[in-house]
Amino acid sequence: MNTRSWICLMVALFSSHPAFAGPSSIVKIQNGLFERNGKPYVFVGTNFWQGMNLGSKGPGGDRPRLIRELDRLQNAGIKNLRIVALTEGPDTSPYRVTPSNQPSPGQFDESLLEGLDFLLVEMGKRDLTAVICLGNFWPWSGGFAQYVSWAEGSSIPYPPPHPGGSWSGFQEYSSRFYTLPKARKLHAEAVKRIVSRVNTVSGIPYAKDPTILSWQLANEPRGGRYRTAFLDWMGSTAGLIKQLDPLHLVTTGSEGDTLNPVDAGNDFVQDHSVKGIDYATLHVWVENWGVYDPKQPVTLTKSMALMSQMIQSHTERAARMKKPLVLEEFGLARDQRSMDPRSPTLNRDRYFAHTFAEVTRIRHLTGYLTGVAFWAWSGESRPTVPGGLWKHGQPLLGDPPHEEQGWYGIYDTDDSTMSVIKRASE
Repeated sequence: MNTRSWICLMVALFSSHPAFAGPSSIVKIQNGLFERNGKPYVFVGTNFWQGMNLGSKGPGGDRPRLIRELDRLQNAGIKNLRIVALTEGPDTSPYRVTPSNQPSPGQFDESLLEGLDFLLVEMGKRDLTAVICLGNFWPWSGGFAQYVSWAEGSSIPYPPPHPGGSWSGFQEYSSRFYTLPKARKLHAEAVKRIVSRVNTVSGIPYAKDPTILSWQLANEPRGGRYRTAFLDWMGSTAGLIKQLDPLHLVTTGSEGDTLNPVDAGNDFVQDHSVKGIDYATLHVWVENWGVYDPKQPVTLTKSMALMSQMIQSHTERAARMKKPLVLEEFGLARDQRSMDPRSPTLNRDRYFAHTFAEVTRIRHLTGYLTGVAFWAWSGESRPTVPGGLWKHGQPLLGDPPHEEQGWYGIYDTDDSTMSVIKRASE
């Protein structure tokens, strides 16, 4: 076989392989819409925050499993994964994923960073894009509260399920992050470490990697009673990221409106109008907000109506800002709130189908609704104790360590739910 024939054969073989996606460009925004390779870019995605840990060669890593999970997601039509790139220690702290990739201030676990490198390379092979989260308002990855603790030398007042824990007390503590120069500096240095990284597997700087769709300031940042400092932090962090990486998009990771946006310290339009923020995000949690009761299926109708209202109202405001909107978190418990992976998911399937239908309907009315991602992918992992809390060394599910294991995660055997998701992606 001559050289020309050999090249043609190899091109044909690789082009037919499902993991070969060909070169893709970095996602941009044109006229308020996502665009990639000169075409509109829309997606069904999922939250797969544990991907970095699975990609590690160290404790908790499982690269063969990670590859299987990515293949499953690709086959289901998933195009985007929301992943976590910064987790804070110390690893002896409760209610958080371990090992962390920053066990102490400024000290990083290279095996986990290499796990992130591996994850991005494998995603790129499958033409999946990544939303990379760089912080967390909540305690399950360390997050803002850990930076406050490092800056002050104070103890974190953990929320439930911690005995005597208070959600309001924790939120007040976590939101002090915006007011503490030392805490903000520690976080900024960690952000620099990630955004300026060069992938050890591919050799591609993160700042030039088309696999990355966007950098996200944090998971569900809330301003609390520190609105001025909160907006200042968002602007300075977005500016820092843009300075390090002018090519990729930046977004907030905000919930948008909660049922009590004033108490949360959120303002959807003002928060997403901060300089450097390229698109808007929305999270809808009907059970957490007390609208849906799995023990009373009649509340599902009310929950679906609220979802429609939330999508509509946020899309209208995003359109006025001329910015894309992504519904990047929503989920529902299994029937009767069972944590048994074998239990039925009839209500979840109805809720997912309704949500995807509403996204499609509203997207046809206005193109500003450009993506939707469900929470969360558990894949082939199963809880050691269904409904129990995660402990160090146990399999990582889509349900974070501070929540009941099996609450919202989608398993690889949830065939009916996956059928709904695949139809939506098609």
